[in-house]
Amino acid sequence: MAVNRFVLNAISYHGKGAIREIPGIVKAHGFKKAFVASDPDLVKFGVTAKVTDLLDENGMAYEVYSNIKPNPTIENVQGGVEAFKKSGADYMITIGGGSSMDTGKAIGIIINNPEFADVRSLEGVAPTKKRTVFTIAVPTTGGTGAESTINYVITDVQKTRKFVCVDPNDIPDIAVVDPDMMSSMPRGLTASTGMDALTHAIEGYTTKAAWELSDCLDLESIKLIGANLRKAVENDPEGREGMALAQYVTAMAYSNVGLGIAHSMAHTLGALYDTPHGVACAMMLPIVMEFNQEYTGEKFKNIAEALGVDTTGMDQPTYRKAAIDAVRQLSVDVGIPTKLDKLREEDLDFLAQSAAADACTPGNPREASIDDYKAMFRKLM
Repeated sequence: MAVNRFVLNAISYHGKGAIREIPGIVKAHGFKKAFVASDPDLVKFGVTAKVTDLLDENGMAYEVYSNIKPNPTIENVQGGVEAFKKSGADYMITIGGGSSMDTGKAIGIIINNPEFADVRSLEGVAPTKKRTVFTIAVPTTGGTGAESTINYVITDVQKTRKFVCVDPNDIPDIAVVDPDMMSSMPRGLTASTGMDALTHAIEGYTTKAAWELSDCLDLESIKLIGANLRKAVENDPEGREGMALAQYVTAMAYSNVGLGIAHSMAHTLGALYDTPHGVACAMMLPIVMEFNQEYTGEKFKNIAEALGVDTTGMDQPTYRKAAIDAVRQLSVDVGIPTKLDKLREEDLDFLAQSAAADACTPGNPREASIDDYKAMFRKLM
């Protein structure tokens, strides 16, 4: 058996009211001031305040940094690094979805590894020597799982591309997964981030590096998403709680085994058209599943069953189709579009080349040619 590495948070807290643990964590470590990275909408709608109010109640100093876009840019990171240096903070709290978490990871890595101040130098597996700034990560979306991963994605606006960074030194020290932090998430964002989690789970389950430990996590996550995403979109508390757990569980796995070309293609759609990441993943996932199906053994049978399909008596082509259909139906049920109006034939070559060069591509179970990518993108037209 090959040697498989697994990197996880040192500590994680789960359940309603988990954010109330934060002041005790801060006191136990003797920290003096927090750098709070959170996106502007979360600040505006009072979600960030659920945590900062706890800091206020306990007389704990902090500074909020919210110059963060939905697809965070090199400039967002550079601004954050300067703001952190000026703030006098000695630890970080990231509050939000992948955007806040990814920006915070890049900031924390650069603060402690200043030789990587050129953000582009972090692409791929960067040989950083020191851990990120001590980070408490508080997710507000049931999707990215960025609070428990060693990955982050930054947009290079100049080059119209996203780049993936993979670094065990960037994983937050503590994850606080509180479904109450997700209760004000709008319906569309609940749907798209939930489908991002499903894409993580299915791609992680079928990626080349998948093995027994990651498989059991990903399969359990698929079950949780199948049972809870529709309810979460209706803002049902049980659905929210199920999705909070599902996105964390699959992130533990995909962070360690990688993903596939649904993510590669979603990254380039996000870079070129600013398509929300979860929407792009949801649209690409069933298309990529069709492309990969001959290379997945019996795994689509398990995916179909995890999504509630009775596969009794089905042969391999039938249960594979059933798995793809179940994913497509879930996506439609939660309101994800199946077409991308912005997509143009003249963009396909750039999109295909970008997807082929993406860091998630090597994990895909089936090799894809430039023509294969173009054919898959065309299905969104």
